[in-house]
Formats: sequence, C-alpha cells, structure tokens
Amino acid sequence: MFDQSTLSSQSTDARPAQEWVKILSNYREPDARRSWFELAVTMGPFLVLWALAWWSLSVSYWLTLAISMGNAAFLLRLFAIQHDCGHGAFFKNRTVSDWLGRVIGVLTLTPYDVWRRSHSIHHSSAGNLGRRGMGDVHTLTVEEYRALTPLNRLLYRLYRHPVVLFGLGPGYLFLLQNRLPLGLMGHARYWVSAMGTNAGILMALSIIVYFGGLMPVLLIFLPTTILAATAGVWLFYVQHQFETTQWDKDEDWQLHDAALHGSSHYVLPPVLQWVTANLGIHHVHHLYSRIPFYRLPQVLRDHVELAQGNRMTIRQSLANTRMNLWDESSRRLISFAQLRTGQGAARS
Repeated sequence: MFDQSTLSSQSTDARPAQEWVKILSNYREPDARRSWFELAVTMGPFLVLWALAWWSLSVSYWLTLAISMGNAAFLLRLFAIQHDCGHGAFFKNRTVSDWLGRVIGVLTLTPYDVWRRSHSIHHSSAGNLGRRGMGDVHTLTVEEYRALTPLNRLLYRLYRHPVVLFGLGPGYLFLLQNRLPLGLMGHARYWVSAMGTNAGILMALSIIVYFGGLMPVLLIFLPTTILAATAGVWLFYVQHQFETTQWDKDEDWQLHDAALHGSSHYVLPPVLQWVTANLGIHHVHHLYSRIPFYRLPQVLRDHVELAQGNRMTIRQSLANTRMNLWDESSRRLISFAQLRTGQGAARS
C-alpha cells in the first residue's frame, strides 16, 4: 500500500495556523473585473457547448455524448464559482453574489441557500469528531466501528466502497438528495431555496423536452450533470480523506489547526487546476475561505511553506479510497485491511 506519510505537512508547522489567518487576510479582496471575466469564460463555453451538443443530435448521438461529457468541465467550474459566491469571495456585493449563486444553483442542481448553510457548518466543524454529520463524508473511528453490529459494519463498508461513493453517490446526491433541504427541514428559508431551485430545474427541463424531446435530457443534461457531480464528489473526498488528515475530539479540536492540517493540497496539472478553479489548494481555502479562487495560486507563490504543505499528487489520491477509519491511537486514517492486521495501532 502506498504510504501517504510522505505528504509534506511539516512545512506548515513552523508558523501557527492563527498567524497564517492574519497573513491570508491580505488576499481576501475580490477583483470585480476578474470575477466577471471568470464567469464569462465559464458560463459562455458551457452554453455554447450545450447548444452544440443539441445541434449534434441530428448528426451523431456519440458526438452528442462526447460534447456533453466535455461540457462537464465547465459545469464543475460553475459549481466552483457558486462555491465562492457562498463564501462571499466572488463579489464584494453580497446580494450580487447570492443571486448569482442561486441562478447557477439551477444549473448545478444545488439549492444555493441550503448548500451555503450546510457548507458553512462543514467549514466550522471539519475535523471535529463531536460534530460530524453535516456536509462531510461519513467517517467512523476504529472504536466506533468495532462497536457496531455486523449488519451496521456491512452498511458502513458499503457506504465507503468506491462504487457507492463515486458511482451511485453523485447521482443520488445531486439528482435526489438536493431536492429537499435535508438537515435543515425546520427552516422555511431553506424550503424556499430548495423548492425555488426545483421549480427552476423543472421549468428548464420542460422547455428542453418541449422543443427537443427526451434525447437532449438523456444525452446532454444527464451525462454532463453526472460526470460533473462525480468529479465534484471526488474533489470533496480527497480534500479531507487522506492518511495524515486531522481529527480531534471536541475538547481538543481547534478550528484553524483543523483547517490547515486537516485539508489537502491537491497538486493538479494546469488544465485540471483551471477546470477545478484551484479547489485543490484546499488547505489555504479552509483556513481563509474569503479568498477568491483566482487568488489562491498567488498565495502559494508568495508563501513557499503553504505551497509545500499537505501536497498530494493524483497518484497518491487514488490510495485514499482505501482509507476508511480514523485510528485515534496512531492519529491516521487507516483501511479495513490495516485494522484487521493491526497496522494502524502499530504505527503509533
């Protein structure tokens, strides 16, 4: 098994996480012209490729499918812009950010206000063993897993299986789960957000079916959505699910330390970094979420300590799918195989 202890987290240890917060505040101001430019070069190609895919239905279904799958990259980037809007990092004007996020939410099938709240909870509790369950990947400790009944162990193993997490999970999350404000059902505001987004989606699909029938839905809408959702779920997974991540009990948990040391720096090729809107620079984002995504590379250029911290390559990230349990004794995420052989405790 690949040893992810080679991830360089030590380089960020020299400076306290709270001190980094003060430094990163210098990068928080968005540039309105740059934000509009990033929106244009993302939304524009997305709409053009949608139209091109629709036109290609009369030429070749395979061509349509290929264009639709390529367009998933721009839908993923639109979600990243929606993400920045939720953090108030895309425009200085919060109203503009919120309404842009709501419009994009119809395209990404994500109710903006519901997602913004659940994501805020994620940011305020990531790495806290006492506050799991909202906006995170369900993770058990070794002791919690051992205390489960055989049936519940099986269910947890099924949930953590890559086929479920990255095969069935993205479609379920974006097509079904997002239709209701789960976890926030008692608040009218989030019902309005969910139902308003649902109404927008239904209206858009009705227009598509009226003018083009079912094929644009089957060969354009669904492939683009599912592929973008899968990529998004994968990114979210590798950002916190790696061997040397950080989890603590509530009394020991510290917000800024968890943000800096419990989030990865996913090193991607330039094209993928552009498509994902620098979401791989997640340790910096989690430490200071108000930084616009287009300023994150500047942070790494200015501070080599952050550039070297928590680095993870694509090859290393693939091993993360085998990490399933937090071992409090070794303070590492371990696999079911390591639990059986006792390797997790031995490495402490």
